[in-house]
This record gives sequence, C-alpha cells and structure tokens, in this order.
Amino acid sequence: MTVVGTTPPPRLPLRDRAAARDHAGGGVSPMLTRLAAERATGVLEREHGALHLVEGRVTHAESPYAPGLDVLLPAHGTLAAAVWREAVERADERNGAARLLLDAGRIGQGALEVCHLGALYDAAYFALAPSSAPGRFHYGTGHWFGVLRPVTVDALERETLRRRELLHRLWPDPLPDTAPLLRTEPVAAPGLTARQRAVLALVDGVRTASDIARALGRQAFATLVDARRLAAAGLVTARFPPPAPLAPPGLDLPRVDDADITLLKRLRDALEAL
Repeated sequence: MTVVGTTPPPRLPLRDRAAARDHAGGGVSPMLTRLAAERATGVLEREHGALHLVEGRVTHAESPYAPGLDVLLPAHGTLAAAVWREAVERADERNGAARLLLDAGRIGQGALEVCHLGALYDAAYFALAPSSAPGRFHYGTGHWFGVLRPVTVDALERETLRRRELLHRLWPDPLPDTAPLLRTEPVAAPGLTARQRAVLALVDGVRTASDIARALGRQAFATLVDARRLAAAGLVTARFPPPAPLAPPGLDLPRVDDADITLLKRLRDALEAL
C-alpha cells in the first residue's frame, strides 16, 4: 500500500483585532479618523452633538446632553456670567472668546484649559455615541471659542472608549444616561457620598442625568458615574420612553358624530338579522 502525501492547505489569515481597531480609530468614528488624516477644518455634526476641528484636531465639542462652559465656568465662581457673555459677544474669527478672556486677565490659562477640556470630553462622549443617522462634515472656519488646547482624534477616541467601559462596569444599562430618573424604595440603602446624595436629591422622575448636571454646575460624565452607581445600588431607575403615538402629532383624525354611530348600529343590526 502506497501512501501519497499531500501538501496541507495554507492556513487562513487571522484578523489582527488590535490592529484593525487602531486602523479604525478605536471603532468610534471612521469619518472622524479620515478627517484627522486629511487635516480638515470645520464641524462634524452627528445625531447627539458636534465636533469642531482645526487642521484635523478637535478644538471644541458641543452636545445638548452635556453642560457647556456657559454653565461650568460661572457655576462655582470661576468666572462671572456677565464676563462670559461679553466675551462671547465680542468673539470673532480673529479673536476667539478664550483669547479675549485670557488677554483681559479674567481667568488663568490653567483653569480655563482644565474646564474646557472637561467640557470637550463630556460633549464628545455623547456626540460619538452610536446613532441611527450618518454624520455630516461642513468645511469652514473654527469655533468662536477659539483654539485653546486642541485634542488629537486618537486621544479623544481613547478617552471616549475608556468612559464607555467604565460606565458599563458600573451598570451595564445605558438608559440612565439620557432617560428621566426615578427614585426606588430599596430594602437597605447603602452609604452614599456627598456627590451621590446631591444627585439623588434632584431625582424627581422628570430630570435626566444631564439636567441634574446642569442644576449642580457639574460635568456630565461625573454625574453619569453617580447615576449609574445609584442605579447599581437600587436607589434609582430610569423611566422608559413613552410608546410612540398611533397618529403623528398634528394629524387630524376624522371625527365620528352621533349620526355615524347610529348608522353603524343599524348596519350591525342588519348583519345580525341575516
């Protein structure tokens, strides 16, 4: 008996997941990664926020879910609200609000940078959240705030992924991030920190975590951490969104008057008599 040897087929290539993740910019926003490589300037608009870029780096971020500098700076006496409004009104393409505040000595550069970076990462967390609508990029000039300390896209995506993972470890359900929060009645309430007690005091079934962050003058992510820890402790739960209406708002449904009801009854009686 002769045994004929055959050459084994070549092994299929294995996908390098780490390399693929790095190539895709952490898997957060391939469009944002392309814009960084292009060194683009303009604004990337997404479903839950916007990112402003100058030469491929992120200089500012905005989201309706995250308190902005207009809330964070005056909240604890860092900057008077009137001073902030004046800088915003005077800002233009040449002199952004940040440069006006620094040149006038209204705030120290370190304090402004720390607050701005916190607001940027907060808004970017929501802006880069998975969405059902594609993003759109508009080429143009930078944001009226100006360039203070730009952030690379790689750094922004790494921080966004880190925040997602941290919140998932605390409480895997993301609903408390955006839905109204409700108090529960736990059997035994655990000890709370002062920050958590302040958040819990504002939970009323109407406010979201973002609303509470604005009311307290705090960054959004820190409030999300407190909200998820409270949810994990069984002290709060998220209100589910209401069911969609049967008819679109503003659509006038046909009215049924007494004559129509009488006719329908006669038709029913006639059918029953058959």
